[in-house]
Amino acid sequence: MRLHVDKEADALYLRLDDSKIIESEEVAPGVILDYNDKNEVVGVEMLYLSKRTPNLKTTALEFESV
Repeated sequence: MRLHVDKEADALYLRLDDSKIIESEEVAPGVILDYNDKNEVVGVEMLYLSKRTPNLKTTALEFESV
């Protein structure tokens, strides 16, 4: 799993695995899901990140596993 924050594009991309992306679908304004050949979600992109979370500190992201 990889998380990429692009400050210039004002976007966040979460890649769940390395399988080939076959299709992408915008499921809400600025929220795009990427699907593999098994119709599984393998990526999530959020655009307009600063407008969605104006107080987000991208240098202090945390990972939690339960």
